Amino acid sequence: MADQSITPRATDYSQWYLDVISAAELSDYSPVKGSMVLRPHGFAVWDLMRNELDTRFRETGHVNAYFPLLIPMSFLSKEAEHVEGFAKECAVVTHHRLRAAAGGGVEPDPAARLEEPLIIRPTSETIIWHMYGKWIQSHRDLPILINQWANVVRWEMKTRPFLRTAEFLWQEGHTAHASRAEAEAEASQMLRVYQEFARNVLAIPVLAGAKSASERFAGAVDTLCIEAMMQNGWALQAGTSHFLGQNFAKAFDVTFTGESGVREHVWATSWGVSTRLVGAVIMTHSDDTGLVLPPAIAPVQVVITPIWKGDAERAEVIAFAEGVAARLKGLRVKIDTRDQLKPGAKYFEWERKGVPLRLEIGPRDMAKGAVFAAPRTGGGKFAIPVDDALLGVVQESLAGIQQALYERAEARLNERTFRIDSYAELKERIDGGGFFVVNWCDDAANEAAIKEETRATIRCYPLDGQSPTGPCFYSGRPATHVAVFARAY
Repeated sequence: MADQSITPRATDYSQWYLDVISAAELSDYSPVKGSMVLRPHGFAVWDLMRNELDTRFRETGHVNAYFPLLIPMSFLSKEAEHVEGFAKECAVVTHHRLRAAAGGGVEPDPAARLEEPLIIRPTSETIIWHMYGKWIQSHRDLPILINQWANVVRWEMKTRPFLRTAEFLWQEGHTAHASRAEAEAEASQMLRVYQEFARNVLAIPVLAGAKSASERFAGAVDTLCIEAMMQNGWALQAGTSHFLGQNFAKAFDVTFTGESGVREHVWATSWGVSTRLVGAVIMTHSDDTGLVLPPAIAPVQVVITPIWKGDAERAEVIAFAEGVAARLKGLRVKIDTRDQLKPGAKYFEWERKGVPLRLEIGPRDMAKGAVFAAPRTGGGKFAIPVDDALLGVVQESLAGIQQALYERAEARLNERTFRIDSYAELKERIDGGGFFVVNWCDDAANEAAIKEETRATIRCYPLDGQSPTGPCFYSGRPATHVAVFARAY
């Protein structure tokens, strides 16, 4: 690993984020502008997230499938809001073959121009609803509860690793239902799945809410979301669940015969999270030393670093370390036996990579039948006897780290959530970051004006039962909602 300094958060938060990613070897820039290469450590974090989510999806009755990457251009034209929302981000395939160019290299073969251009999927509603039209005939065919793990392309102009890239990995659930109530219940259920996952796996507290009309997913009737607060007080949309009504069913003429014998249009949802969750974890938990990972998604939960002088000690200490690792079955454990690095360099590297717990073993520790434990979250080292209780003690330490990370993030969210009554106060305080809870009269023009002047947007209308307590903080008109404004990634 290259010895690279990390810019302090207080000096330049954006550069700090990029430095942490580089130092932890999570991703690298690809030759295609705006795209990233997920390095093994970064992909391993996503892989663990994926496994945790996949288990939850299966527990709620969903199954995995896969749909094509290429979508006929005409499909996007069938749902007006959808095409308007994604048109500027679509990559288009026009030819199916190259030929040698006169001046060298290659060029599209004019004879291989496609009869209809193809879109590289920005999302899969259109191709999926085309297929659902073939599969759904009767109420007996419903519900369909499908999820897919895939990559998508959205041609972003301003990119940031994990948070916004031209190509990224995600999951997208697409469900079809016989009634509005069933579809709305599905959208709410999946939002709760994301909320629980953020809390218990990512150690990130989130605010659950509904998007304003201008912030909804293109083609949705309602969009539900979870919003997380990063260490600089900015918001990050961490997951969305959409009630699509019958919009896509009507666009693709997907109907079924109900129990009464009447043909009806199907009701729909879609929901998804992406690799931006890796960015959320980085910006929620990491520090000026480097990456900090919750144990639940750490590719290496425990790293064992043997310390020795000379070949004889090396063999003995490594053998002892292997015995320690054998006692930690069920945990993700790595023994660092590299000769070319001194212990301090190893500690530095594993701290930067966010390993939650380091176990140090030297000849003296071995003689005492113990290891020294150093949590990534600090608090000082402590000795653990190597006996039958070792696994339980290490598991308890990891659980404590997981809980401590959540409590830190929750305290930050609480401390930087402000109830304000005037637009002047928002303008005065928005540069310092935070979530600003206001009385709001729903008005798209006023929402756009606030965004233009302050760069703050409505993150959501919270689903926690709050009601307006006074007039709109911006217009003075009777409030229709409680809204949360913040700057966001």
